Amino acid sequence: MNGRSFTDRDIHLALDGELPEDERTAYQAWLEANPDMKARSQRFAADNAALRGLFSGVLDEPVPARLAAAVNGDTPKRKGMPPWWRMSAAAALLIAGGLGGYLVGTGGFGFGPDSDDRMAELAIAAHQTFAADKNRPVEVDGSDPAYLTGWLSKRTGLNLVAPDLTGNGFQLLGGRLVPAAGSTAALMLYADEQGNRISVYVTTGGIDATKGTYVLADGGPEAVYWQEQGYGCAVVGTLPPDELRVVARDAYKQLLAGAGLARS
Repeated sequence: MNGRSFTDRDIHLALDGELPEDERTAYQAWLEANPDMKARSQRFAADNAALRGLFSGVLDEPVPARLAAAVNGDTPKRKGMPPWWRMSAAAALLIAGGLGGYLVGTGGFGFGPDSDDRMAELAIAAHQTFAADKNRPVEVDGSDPAYLTGWLSKRTGLNLVAPDLTGNGFQLLGGRLVPAAGSTAALMLYADEQGNRISVYVTTGGIDATKGTYVLADGGPEAVYWQEQGYGCAVVGTLPPDELRVVARDAYKQLLAGAGLARS
């Protein structure tokens, strides 16, 4: 195996336990000799763990026949496919494909590289999973915002602040790491006195400024999102739309200011 040239594909094989036994020594030596690829392997492993945590409740469920057929290309793609269906199919593909590092390639399920909906769908999925969790909605509580944002910043590669939304009636509960498209996102949760919860989902985003709102076809929480200057942010909740937009603007303005960036 001397001289073997390894690639990203081998990283995924190794993480999935499918790299041939007689190649593992050479593979480890290749990682040690290529710090960038070793860092990529570690990032993929972290994505793997985060995705498994997010989908832990469904990983052992059988994939519905219609979704398996779609993943295998046995069902023609229909224009206007509801976003919740695309999300389920993408999750099935992630599970079947070993999870880590495959999300960017799932363009056929509404997660194409130019889709602003991709980030909004993942933000809504994370909100629905953790905002309703009464036992452990966050990994790190919000009693020390500086520690929380330092912890999240180190693991996402972003310079983060926890927006102060007390003026909007919301207190910081804390935060956690959740999956993003090919990376890891920070999710910060807030609650008001009535028990309403909103989440601020932050990940790497595009340079070109885009913004919008997004709701799943079958209803539920709304996402107000922006992408600009390398940041992507979605504020998710079930507040009245006008109220949610005010909260979202306040949160995003603080996120950019905390990172030393000006609104475009």
